[in-house]
Amino acid sequence: MSTNEELIGRADVNDIEAILAIAAEDGEENVRAVKDNADAIFTWDYEKGRRPALNKLYEKAKHSQWNGETDLDWSIDVDPMEMVIMQRQAFGQTEETRKAQTAGTPFEKWSDKEFDQLGLESNNWMLSQFMHGEQGALICTAKIVETVPWIDAKYYAATQVMDEARHVEVFAKYLDTKLDGHYPLNVHLGLLLDDIIGDSRWDMTYLGMQIMVEGLALAAFGLMHMTTPEPLLKQLLRYVMSDEARHVAFGVLTLKEYYEELTLPEIRERQEFAFEAAVRMRDRLLQQEVMARMGIDTKEAIKFVMEDEGRQLFQQMLFSKIVPNCKKLGLLDAGDGWLRTKFQELGVIQFEDLTDTSDEYEAFALGEAELSESATA
Repeated sequence: MSTNEELIGRADVNDIEAILAIAAEDGEENVRAVKDNADAIFTWDYEKGRRPALNKLYEKAKHSQWNGETDLDWSIDVDPMEMVIMQRQAFGQTEETRKAQTAGTPFEKWSDKEFDQLGLESNNWMLSQFMHGEQGALICTAKIVETVPWIDAKYYAATQVMDEARHVEVFAKYLDTKLDGHYPLNVHLGLLLDDIIGDSRWDMTYLGMQIMVEGLALAAFGLMHMTTPEPLLKQLLRYVMSDEARHVAFGVLTLKEYYEELTLPEIRERQEFAFEAAVRMRDRLLQQEVMARMGIDTKEAIKFVMEDEGRQLFQQMLFSKIVPNCKKLGLLDAGDGWLRTKFQELGVIQFEDLTDTSDEYEAFALGEAELSESATA
């Protein structure tokens, strides 16, 4: 049985020193090379529909394509500072509540000007990580087309490659034309992408990207869609979420069948991989690059973020898709329930009984009116 030290490099998942010991990317390099150790698999079994659920998903994907250039209203003016102010109002934050929340922290002496700048940087950082994660999904789904042995899965994965290219495109355009620039890839997200791409087993690419990374992204997009007051971003997220739900469902439907064939030791490896991925994604949410750019004591700031109840709730909510999907795959309780224990340690097990994405993806689908607009644009 692997220990936390062996899996994530530290005994305590909340060890701030260890989290910050991983240096942030400097953002100066425009190319990142990762060794892909997988074989490209051909199949001569071309029977379409052998797996009806995947075939249904493929047909849905073909019907649900949209164009980021013409379906989103890029004429909408976005004032980044006004967006920060609207976000503050939407969350009901006042100067009094902020003072109470930040007393005794590195933020307690900050003025409105500094908090406004923090809001600007946080928005740039968050959307930058979405963009980088979507490129990771683009690379990983192309790898799935290569490595998965089932023709129905290859067909669907090919549609997701197109989806992910579109997602990278629209997030990059929003950052370039509506906000104030990019942040480099978060180091913890980068390490996770390296692990996913570098693993030779096709199902690990599914587990790492379709279940873990895409699952967290779907929850994050949903929360931002509900709370953002900015109409263009809300529209962009609506379209992206319609794709992401199918992507996560693709992972659940494929892995559920495959995992029924694996031994308990093989399932334990998948449990450990899921836990490691969950910790890396939790760590990347701490925004250490933002704290460093703002010139604040990063260690103390991260400590405040990790202990703040509101922030903890937000971070936990981002696992609301991952936990029920892992349960649907049988990973929570396989063997001695090791992954259940680890998700309890991370404080996210309470989401286990929510609907898994393979049963709810159609609820995210674009309506006929939205698709009609896409078709005639």
